[in-house]
Amino acid sequence: MKMDTLTWRTIDPGSSVYGASETHVRSVDEEYAWFFSGEYPALVRTVFFIVHSTERAEDIAQDAFMQLLLHWQKVSKYERPDAWVRRVAIRLAMRSIRREQMRSVVERGSHTAELPQSIDVDLANAIGQLPPRQRSAVVLFYFEDRPMQEIADILGCSVSTGWVHLHKARKRLAALLGEEVSESVD
Repeated sequence: MKMDTLTWRTIDPGSSVYGASETHVRSVDEEYAWFFSGEYPALVRTVFFIVHSTERAEDIAQDAFMQLLLHWQKVSKYERPDAWVRRVAIRLAMRSIRREQMRSVVERGSHTAELPQSIDVDLANAIGQLPPRQRSAVVLFYFEDRPMQEIADILGCSVSTGWVHLHKARKRLAALLGEEVSESVD
């Protein structure tokens, strides 16, 4: 096997050969397991900020990884399979939110989703009041530190539309939190 560049598929960062001239080629199952263990926690966190429920976030992340497993032979060859699974999870999360909104007879329980310890509760509640696409843009941009091109790909929109979602979300969050909006998105 000729190796011009080293990729996540060929080198095990935890092995003693990482960075060495020898490579450890993984089986398909090992690749998927390694990818899953590295991406699952971050994906659950991202989805949590969108759906505001730990259980739903875990379910959606698991569903996204099940779809990834079905398409692993193809997706594992992509340059950024993490973007693929993240896009699937975001779409599943938005679909879940739309379904929840359509169930007018189902009451929401008083159970508040468990928040990560480092997040401001007022901010999390304000983010929860945003529409799903704006919520996704805020979470991906500020909490995941993703570039707008990737956010637009995940949301299935143009880059300029992604910036519009982020701008509207910032204005709404400022109004909800009683703060002024600066022109900078940083």
